[in-house]
Amino acid sequence: MVQAYILIQTDVGQAGSVAQAIAEIPGVVQADDVTGPYDVVARVEADNVDELGRMVIAQVQGLHGITRTLTCPVVRV
Repeated sequence: MVQAYILIQTDVGQAGSVAQAIAEIPGVVQADDVTGPYDVVARVEADNVDELGRMVIAQVQGLHGITRTLTCPVVRV
């Protein structure tokens, strides 16, 4: 199991609707609109890194209102 945080920048005024849309994607554990340099932070899970990449590219980045994403995989050290 691969877990990651996706930091998301949105168009002005779109954070709430983007967070709601992301929360409906399978594999998304939590999606919150936040303040700061990013507008939405999502916590996601996938079976492997390839599945994680497909989720981010095909499902998350394709949503209306998203301008940029940064995916931060969780590591156990």
